[in-house]
Amino acid sequence: MPELPEVEITRRGLAPHVEGRTLTGVVLRRSGLRWPFPDELAALLTGHAVRSTGRRGKFLLLHFDHGTLIIHLGMSGRLRLLPAATPADKHDHIDLLFGAQAIRMTDPRRFGAVLWHPAEQGPAERHPLLASLGIEPFDPAFDGEYLYQKCCNRRTSIKLALLSGKIVVGVGNIYASESLFVAGIDPRTPAHRITRKRCDRLAEAIRSVLGEALRQGGSSLRDFIGANGQPGYFQLHCHVYGRAGLPCHRCGAAIRQISQGQRSTFFCVNCQKKATRS
Repeated sequence: MPELPEVEITRRGLAPHVEGRTLTGVVLRRSGLRWPFPDELAALLTGHAVRSTGRRGKFLLLHFDHGTLIIHLGMSGRLRLLPAATPADKHDHIDLLFGAQAIRMTDPRRFGAVLWHPAEQGPAERHPLLASLGIEPFDPAFDGEYLYQKCCNRRTSIKLALLSGKIVVGVGNIYASESLFVAGIDPRTPAHRITRKRCDRLAEAIRSVLGEALRQGGSSLRDFIGANGQPGYFQLHCHVYGRAGLPCHRCGAAIRQISQGQRSTFFCVNCQKKATRS
């Protein structure tokens, strides 16, 4: 699944090509993805300029004067900048046209979404899918104390607490496993047992891992390609993710793989310790 770095890299790749430009048409090749496309989307957007781009967690935002187009890439979606005349393939579901160029959304599994939030309903962050999201990981307010306070009453595992998006957004499966390794925390540890000191380490690890993923262009998991057509390389540098049975880079022990919340978790039993706080 595209996670925060992949969505942010996509936003950065698209921004110079769409900000300030007027949308000249919309091509819909199906009625919707995870949810139906907004009614009369072409009429709603055609002739209006994209004032700015944004991101909230894993949601890409295209801001217009009269509202915001909210795009989620789901499990397998991606956006590409292409010549508008490029023939569409089977899983190319929607084009946003800017003259001779198009933003094309490809989503083989169709778990993505394209939604509309009218300006009269307030900032896009009030949309029901965005309103309950946690803090952004690069927000200055995200630190060990914040993480400690949010975890202290949660009895689910720390890995699942991070994946929920209710504490901090954008820490998906790859980056949760990697951050917990960097912080030296066993992913099975109940969130409420993580000490303040370990929360300090974990908050810093999350920022560090996500920052490195941004520098590397995201992850090349499956077919992630940035809007500029370049693949991401972070996965080539993973400490634990996708390395089940291979030796830990630190201690040489075999990396272990388990299932948590129907997602694969990778960790080192020697380097990642369970918390002891009651």
